[in-house]
Amino acid sequence: MALITGVLVSFFHAYAAINLKANQIISGVAINMFAPAFAVYIARLVTGTQNIHFSNQFRIDSVPFFGDIPVIGTMFFQNTYITTYLGFVILAGAAFVLYKTKFGLRLRACGEHPQAVDSVGVSVTKMRYFGVLISGALAGIGGLIFIIPTSTVFSGTVSGYGFLALAVLIFGGWRPSRILFAAFFFGLMQVIAVSHSNIGFLQNLDIPAHFYRMIPYVATLIVLAFTSKNTMAPKAAGQPYDKGGR
Repeated sequence: MALITGVLVSFFHAYAAINLKANQIISGVAINMFAPAFAVYIARLVTGTQNIHFSNQFRIDSVPFFGDIPVIGTMFFQNTYITTYLGFVILAGAAFVLYKTKFGLRLRACGEHPQAVDSVGVSVTKMRYFGVLISGALAGIGGLIFIIPTSTVFSGTVSGYGFLALAVLIFGGWRPSRILFAAFFFGLMQVIAVSHSNIGFLQNLDIPAHFYRMIPYVATLIVLAFTSKNTMAPKAAGQPYDKGGR
């Protein structure tokens, strides 16, 4: 249901940006404001409260065989979540599709030089719709993955994780391998922000908790300040397609 909802919401963004050639940032911000409010409204309409509790059935105490491996098993295959492995599967699948398939080549070309794609008979509009709808599906899954391991309660907010995801994309240079390491970095910052009270040497520093909560966002500003100039985004990203353009 999260995947389907993500696709439906992203369809409106795709229509505004592709067919109506609207500014994608404005369209994205408008949907970003509408979607949480609409979700809260539906939650209250159906259940009487905006706080929807989920059953946490995705936690794994120990993965068979792998969980028994010394050191590695304890670190990666015990007390973990199915959603963690799902993230790695999505990353591997995205890298394969983007760099090893005809569809991926066409999709990347539509972001770099859509006129060249159109010149060989490939529909730029169709490919861009595919790109936006797939991203919507992944965003929907991401919203569910955010809820299940962290709080198991939906309250109409994702605590700024969507903007951190954009930072990961920019820091990773739109490349799956670099995005993986960028996600690890920001994930570490988030762990420090949330679990600082359980980390031995941080407990003794006598620093107020709200400073730790600022760490992921301060790290985002610092990293982007030093890396954004060297990051090459797809040339046609965010630009409405014009057949007469060059």
